[in-house]
Amino acid sequence: MFEGFANVWTPVALAADLRADRPLAVQVAGTPLVLLRDREGKPSALLDRCPHRGVALSLGHVKDGCLECPFHGWQIEASGQVCHVPWNPDAKLSTLRGVAFPARELAGQIWVYTAPIDRPATEPEAHEALFRPGVRISGFQIEWATHWTRAMENMLDWPHLPFVHRKTIGKSMAGRSDARMDIAWEERPWGAHTHVRIDGKPEAGSLDFRWPNQMNLHIPIPNKRMMMLVACVPIDGRRTRMLMTMARDFLTSPLFDFFFHRMNARIAFEDRAIVESSFPAEIPPAGEERSVRTDAPTLFFRKRYFAELKGTSSATDDERDHARDAKERRAPLIDPGRLRRSA
Repeated sequence: MFEGFANVWTPVALAADLRADRPLAVQVAGTPLVLLRDREGKPSALLDRCPHRGVALSLGHVKDGCLECPFHGWQIEASGQVCHVPWNPDAKLSTLRGVAFPARELAGQIWVYTAPIDRPATEPEAHEALFRPGVRISGFQIEWATHWTRAMENMLDWPHLPFVHRKTIGKSMAGRSDARMDIAWEERPWGAHTHVRIDGKPEAGSLDFRWPNQMNLHIPIPNKRMMMLVACVPIDGRRTRMLMTMARDFLTSPLFDFFFHRMNARIAFEDRAIVESSFPAEIPPAGEERSVRTDAPTLFFRKRYFAELKGTSSATDDERDHARDAKERRAPLIDPGRLRRSA
């Protein structure tokens, strides 16, 4: 499960989209998940496969914080424990479980840890500004036809702004590309903070990279705070869910959400056609593409990706047991030369 994206926290959905009365299906790195709220309203995540016959649990119903399978009516708690099997009052429920993943609600988003463990070593983190009173958080999502690593590198890339976004967020840089751009990359426990200077003069605005797949863009507005947050969530090897969130402390009525979403969507669609044309769809090792000094942020991400995520996956305890048993059952290799010598 979660091939190339295991053992990390990631936002997977907007909290407003997860209702108490219905499940929500999402896919992360090729792994189907179903989200639901338990009896207390807290988010939970299960593998979107019933442990009975493997059908999609997301086609079922939420009843009193439990998910009812649409096929045979098995009821599964948010923890993954089966709590009711119709027609089988003598079923040994303690032996029947689905696969559960840690889930949290944070900063207007639903987060999932990409491994089926009870207690992750870390907890998800978000910028402190998102927890201040009076901050409005809203968002939407779009899909890009590319590997998530290409989308993430685009989010960290300063030099493309006056070319791809010449009429929006890159307008102030347009016509200045003959100057020297210097990018400050300040590492943090959660990733890095970055900002730029052009010919020695600081540009307004900055962005945070939050490992592994988030960008927080700080948009400069006098006496106000506005941030655009993007999570590049892998759906599979060639599709990425772009979770676009806006946080602001002005015009906080929901009536203004449409205006901000329209602005963010325009910026995202400016990027989309360009990034989707990247070949190969997944970023290659750094030595296979030509890079220059201003590529330092994307090269930092690329180094971490290949060192910490590329090739990772997670498995349930049952899958590990089956793999071990299969290995033990394999017949020993026989040396053909030894057989000839014996003959």
